[in-house]
Amino acid sequence: KMKLLALLLFCNTASSVKYSLKYFLTATSGLPDFPEFVASALVNGVQVGYCDSNIRTAEPTQDWMKKLVKDDPQHLDWYSEKCFGNQQVFRANIDSLKQRLNQTRGPYILQRMNGCEWDDETEEIKGFNQYGYNGEDFIALDLQTLTWIAPKPQAVITKLKWDAEKARLEHNKNYYINRCPDWLKKYVKYGRSFLQRSVLPSVSLLQRSPSSVVSCHATGFYPHRARMFWRKDEEEFHDGVDKGQILPNHDGSFQMSVQLNLSSIKPEDWSRYDCVYQLAGAETDIITKLDKKVIQTNSGKTGSEFPVGPVVGAAVGVSLLLAIFGFFIWKRNSHGEVQLIFQLIVCTHITRES
Repeated sequence: KMKLLALLLFCNTASSVKYSLKYFLTATSGLPDFPEFVASALVNGVQVGYCDSNIRTAEPTQDWMKKLVKDDPQHLDWYSEKCFGNQQVFRANIDSLKQRLNQTRGPYILQRMNGCEWDDETEEIKGFNQYGYNGEDFIALDLQTLTWIAPKPQAVITKLKWDAEKARLEHNKNYYINRCPDWLKKYVKYGRSFLQRSVLPSVSLLQRSPSSVVSCHATGFYPHRARMFWRKDEEEFHDGVDKGQILPNHDGSFQMSVQLNLSSIKPEDWSRYDCVYQLAGAETDIITKLDKKVIQTNSGKTGSEFPVGPVVGAAVGVSLLLAIFGFFIWKRNSHGEVQLIFQLIVCTHITRES
């Protein structure tokens, strides 16, 4: 039943044609050698624009987006103006929160994720605007009631203040219900061939050493509506399996991996296991048998060797790896420490400077 439910949910997602425009804004204080402000614009999970407090301007990062701003230069000017303006606002907000919450130790991280989704079949539109502070949800806008939701007591003062700003709330409503979808539709028009393409990945089995976990790694696929899992005797299972997130590659494609712990699997049972990759809209799955002969490992004793270190992308070399940057998600771990979650994009301007 669980297998059938997962299949139905996946198929339902695949059949719906949805597009999203999301902005990730991150302001920091007390982090050396790190921009005080970073912002990325993403369409369907692919970065189309970038700015930070060092370059102080917005840059398109896809060819079709560059064509759009060439046809409409004021579009890029608006982004650059917003980049600079938001940097000032976020800095003031961090200072206010530090003082209000009586915080003396950093670093401090304030984030916003906002944007809209559009279904070109149903014309359904969904807007969103939410903030996080120091790795925790802080406040979010409810567009139905035009009020702010404060999940934590520390945000109540901000909620009361922002709820009283009626003109700003109406501006938010108009932006997320009208302007944001209009821009998203314009982006889809310019980038349709890119956004509507379907590309299957290259799938490999990777292992650091014969005693470590085996990672089934898929890279180079598009769109990001995909799932991957391990099976035993053609039945999906979860014991000893660790699923990774879908991550962006520098070329606009995506990658993902799912790890299998071999400690409880007998060598003679390996043939009963395989890794399955499914891409939304694709007619067939990619199935990779658990076979020692095809595993790439650091040791060189089984299969062929692959570079030491985390797999980042299909064509991301060491020099480019140092330039990986972009939108960031900070979350608190079980010990209360704020950590950077790996949701990164390659920033082209850093690559040029390095």
